[in-house]
Amino acid sequence: MLPEQKMDSMRFLYSKGVLSCSSDAPPITTFLESLPGSYTTTRTHENGTTLLFWERHLKRLSNSTRILLNSNPELIFKTNKKSPLLFSPFPVTALKWESRIRSLVSNSLSQVLPIALKERSKGEELAVTALVSGDIEKLKAMKNVGGGGDDDDKGVFQVLDLHLHIGSYIPPVFGIEESGAHLALVGHGRDLADAKYSDWVRLRKPLEKLRPPSVTELLLSNDGDRILEGCITNFFVICQRDMSEAEGKYLDGYNNVYSVEVQTAPVSDGVLPGVIRELVIEVCHSKGIPVCEVAPSWEKHRLWEEAFVTNSLRVLQHVETIKVPQPWESLKSKCFEGISWIEKKFEGPGIITKVIQCRKRSWREPARKATH
Repeated sequence: MLPEQKMDSMRFLYSKGVLSCSSDAPPITTFLESLPGSYTTTRTHENGTTLLFWERHLKRLSNSTRILLNSNPELIFKTNKKSPLLFSPFPVTALKWESRIRSLVSNSLSQVLPIALKERSKGEELAVTALVSGDIEKLKAMKNVGGGGDDDDKGVFQVLDLHLHIGSYIPPVFGIEESGAHLALVGHGRDLADAKYSDWVRLRKPLEKLRPPSVTELLLSNDGDRILEGCITNFFVICQRDMSEAEGKYLDGYNNVYSVEVQTAPVSDGVLPGVIRELVIEVCHSKGIPVCEVAPSWEKHRLWEEAFVTNSLRVLQHVETIKVPQPWESLKSKCFEGISWIEKKFEGPGIITKVIQCRKRSWREPARKATH
C-alpha cells in the first residue's frame, strides 16, 4: 500500500471502457502491480476544483511512454516468460505522440472524474493515476509496426490502453510535527529512472524488509554516501555553503546573504525528473535561492540544516529524521534488526523550506480545472 491512500478509501477504476467502483476497484498498489506500463499520479486541489500541474503530468506521461517503448518495451507489454516476445525499437515522434496521449487520457478522465467528484467526502481531495499499458495480443496481430512509414506512431498508439485510477486522498498539513517525513537509506538506485513505470512498485518490495519502525520513506544510493532520491519522492537538503561563492544573493524579506544552498541529485545521476522537483528548482531560481543539482553527500550531513521530500501528492514535506546504515554493507542483512543506524535530526521545517512552501500558492499555471 502506498502511504498516501487509505485501504478503505473511495476508489474508481476506468479501464477499456468499463468503470469499476469501490470494492470492485483495487487499491492503488494492487492496480500498479497488476499492469505493466508508464504512469503518472497527481491530485486535485482546493476542494477538488483543479488538477495540480496537469499539463506537466501529461508531458511526463508521454515522455515516460516514449522512453520505455524505445529502450525497454517489456515494461509496457506484459509478456509470457516462457515464450518472450522479441521487440524492435518503436519509432515514436514527440509532438504527435504527446497529442495522442493527451487525447487518450482526457477521454477517460471525462468519463470518471465527474462521478468521483460527486462521491468525494468533505475535506478530501482525489488522487488521480493514469497508466499507459500495451496490449500484447494486439501487438502480435499487427503487421509492419516499425516499418518506417508515416503512420508508425499511429500503429503503436493502437496497441496501447489507458487505465485511470482515482481514489480519495487527505493532504497532510504542512509544518506540524506529525506531518514530517522520517527517512532511511536502504537501497540502490533504480534502472531507467528517467521514466515512471509501474514495475518499480514490485521491484522495490524487497526494500520494505529493511524499513525501520516509524520510517515513512526509503532513500536510495549507489554508494552509501551520495543520496539520489526516495522510492516515491525526490530528496532535497539545504546545506551550508562557501560564503565566498554567495555573489550577493539575498533572501527576500531578509537583509542577509544566503549562507546555504539547496541540493538535489541531477537527473543524469539516475533520478526521476519529478514534476514537483522541477517546480522547486524553478522557485529557487525565481527567489534567488542558490540551488545545486548534486547528490547530497552523507559525509557532509553535519552541514545539512534542513531537508524535504517532494512528490505530486504530498507536494512538499519537511524531513524530521534521516537514518543511514553503518556500515553500508550491512544492508545485505535480510531485515532492519541486523543493521546499526546513524540518525540525523531536524527541528521542523526551516526557513528555506518555508519560503519554497509558501511559493506553492502561486503554482497554478500548470493546473487544470476539474469539472463536476
